[in-house]
Amino acid sequence: MSKSIVLLTGMSGAGKSSAMNALEDMGYYCIDNFPKELLAQLEILLKEKDKYKYVALSVSAIDYMYFINFFDAISKKISIIYLDASDEELLLRYRFTRRQHPLISNGLATTVEEAIEMERAYFDRVDNSQFSSIHIDTTKMSTAELYKRIQNRFKVNTEGNFTITFQSFGFKHGLPMDADVVIDARFLPNPYYDPRLRSKTGNDKDVYDYVMQAKETKEFIVLLKAYYDMVFDSYAKQNKAHMIVAIGCTGGQHRSVSICNWMYDQYKQKYHCLKSHRDIGVSEE
Repeated sequence: MSKSIVLLTGMSGAGKSSAMNALEDMGYYCIDNFPKELLAQLEILLKEKDKYKYVALSVSAIDYMYFINFFDAISKKISIIYLDASDEELLLRYRFTRRQHPLISNGLATTVEEAIEMERAYFDRVDNSQFSSIHIDTTKMSTAELYKRIQNRFKVNTEGNFTITFQSFGFKHGLPMDADVVIDARFLPNPYYDPRLRSKTGNDKDVYDYVMQAKETKEFIVLLKAYYDMVFDSYAKQNKAHMIVAIGCTGGQHRSVSICNWMYDQYKQKYHCLKSHRDIGVSEE
């Protein structure tokens, strides 16, 4: 019987607890901070046929390499979820929650800033190329959005499916850190300058039609689809697990949302597709 083993790691404060909750709700047997000293017993547990078919392990930066080496040694196929957020966002979260960073608790750092820098250094030394690794940036992501992203990607019985996430965003609010590719839609005609459309988004039909019926857009999407038809087909054949395609315009309200929705509609029947609009609701001013 095939096993699904997820190793959840990443920066402290980036959302590991929320991600574990999502996995647990899907039926994964979740183990938080499993002691590295018990790895030999873990191998025995994983041999049980039914109870441990779906397993998720949350590990810290300090113990991460022990688990990587362990799974490599026993030739066990795993998926890695690496959660990240900007240093500024991590600092804000710790100041808001007033929780103590694990590296401070362990006596390895004296300030949150030092702990974050040290934690990044741990991960920078790791090569994940032999495993299926998914990087999720939670800087601008709510707990509910992270929960949905994890559940959509790790639904049971969907192993091996090539998943594509189409995400709209605004360049003025920063690039998505976890995007595999970025499409710049800022050259397309902008509905923002039409007073009737300014307060709407690409989810509204009149805005979508304004963008998609423009001469520049019609020429653009022909080239865009030809390119991604080839890219997605090639990645699917190579068993790539997940690809994030980010589409950006200035504010992330009109053009990027429209193109994102169009791309999702083009590929949702062929691949396991997701979409999100990161900056809808964020002020344009």
